[in-house]
Amino acid sequence: MRNLNLVPLNGLRAVEAAGRLGSLKAAAGELGVTVGAVSQQIQKVEQLLGATLFIRHPKGLRPNALGETVLPHLASGMAELSVALAKAAGSHGSALVVSVAPVFAAKWLVWRLKNFYDAHPSIRIRVDATTTLVDPNASDVDVCIRVGDGPWPGLNASRLIEQRIFPVCSPAIAASLARPGDIRTVPVIRDAGSRFDWSIWLEPFGLAASDLREGPTFSDASLCFDAAVAGQGIFMAWETLAHDALAAGQVVAPFEGRFSTGAAYWFITRTHSFKARETEAFERWLRAEMALSFKMA
Repeated sequence: MRNLNLVPLNGLRAVEAAGRLGSLKAAAGELGVTVGAVSQQIQKVEQLLGATLFIRHPKGLRPNALGETVLPHLASGMAELSVALAKAAGSHGSALVVSVAPVFAAKWLVWRLKNFYDAHPSIRIRVDATTTLVDPNASDVDVCIRVGDGPWPGLNASRLIEQRIFPVCSPAIAASLARPGDIRTVPVIRDAGSRFDWSIWLEPFGLAASDLREGPTFSDASLCFDAAVAGQGIFMAWETLAHDALAAGQVVAPFEGRFSTGAAYWFITRTHSFKARETEAFERWLRAEMALSFKMA
């Protein structure tokens, strides 16, 4: 390992972060330094190695052939260093860090965590609510719950449940909806950041996007759902978002049928976890809670 003396660790961290994130700005944000500092660190590493690792372009940078070869080993090495430091600090007894989308955390997960604590009083959970796709191999995150197609190379990913969508609205609006075609008569709440569109639900009923009325648009699904609760229109929801509000009568699903988006919820961990006991306990509990909440056909 004498060759490790050739290059400073901070430089290797800058190379790994820039390669993984695809930009100097993103790497600077993660490392807590300036863009100029990251650029200088990368240049210093390249000078010491006598070879370039990146191709620079106006929108960022991407690894060249040598960089593509080097970066996976750097990522693996940084992950191992993180694990070693965590063990040295005794963090095997610290919180299990779970990365989830804010809307999943707010509308479903946090309302059930007491059940987990009651069953596992020695395990603490730290919820990291973010829309950023975190890489557990290169962070302190132990578990990611993602919606997508999967799988994710280099990670352990197990499928939880499929994502199914259906329209919801307030009970007052639902009273005017006798059949799917009646949707033409009410405002439609739209999520500007949605990863699916209404066609999944419309086409089986012989309807089209042109049949939908205008309505409020929000950049966040949670706001869209709250607008539906407030009676501002009808919104295309999914089960983890709408389950509790449906049970409480805050919203109604006026039409039968729930339709798959083709995506699913996944339970994702790094390939080697020093919190295996905690992770396995959390996954078992999560699957049991989902089974109680959602009857998947």
